[in-house]
Amino acid sequence: MSSLPDSWIFTASCPSKLGTVDVVTRFMAESGHYINEIHSFDDRVSKQFFIRIAFQPAPNFSTDNFQQYFTPRITTFDMQWQLTPPQHRERVAILVSKFDHCLNDLLFRHRTGQLNIDIPLIISNHPDLRPLAQWHGIPYYHLPVTNATRPQQESQILDLLEQYSIDLVVLARYMQVLSPVMCEKLDGKAINIHHSLLPGFKGARPYHQAWEKGVKMVGATAHYVNNDLDEGPIITQGIQSVDHALYPDDLISRGQDIERVTLFNAVRYHVEKRVFLSGKRTVVFSH
Repeated sequence: MSSLPDSWIFTASCPSKLGTVDVVTRFMAESGHYINEIHSFDDRVSKQFFIRIAFQPAPNFSTDNFQQYFTPRITTFDMQWQLTPPQHRERVAILVSKFDHCLNDLLFRHRTGQLNIDIPLIISNHPDLRPLAQWHGIPYYHLPVTNATRPQQESQILDLLEQYSIDLVVLARYMQVLSPVMCEKLDGKAINIHHSLLPGFKGARPYHQAWEKGVKMVGATAHYVNNDLDEGPIITQGIQSVDHALYPDDLISRGQDIERVTLFNAVRYHVEKRVFLSGKRTVVFSH
């Protein structure tokens, strides 16, 4: 469920404590802010509380007034909070190699308004998808990479991310392993997508490996990037049953369909402020 177009988004986290929901919702009511969507979760393991509220503000609303009057209410809660205005658009850089299904899907959803983002640039280690970027009027940077040139290439990428004031990086089937330095710099700000046949079928031609073993399910996982290869905090996953009648090309097609939808949902949840990092896990208010 998406919030109303004129909704502000309030997100917060704090140590678990009695009265956390009350202190926020009471302030909203007394300030005349109408809540049209609310989600909260108290993690009994980490003892952390998370909340997301979409609200329509009172006529006299301002962020300065909100901060001035809300801050004294939460002095005993150690609460970290954020306000996101209506129609806020994250600036998203897409990294891609040769597979175009995820890139195509993100560009389509961006163009049709399903993703409320800006895409200032696309970066690739191959030139193949430049025509697609040009058709959408998006600058395309071809930055080839080898193991020997990886530090220089990643430095170029980071320079571009700074130049374009990028908020989020999406690896839309970018078939390169990021260095630990790169992962650290993009911590919590980069989303990757891969098939969910891992760890059983690593390396080249995973769907062919899966077909040879007679798998009965294919899927995809979208997660934040970290130093654990393909094992960062998971945001979304998708899965579909398959059977003996499907050949490797069929499995690839099914897998790519799941990948694009799974990645879209992960990006959407992130930009709508529905994802909270909680150690190696995520709290996702998907609906």
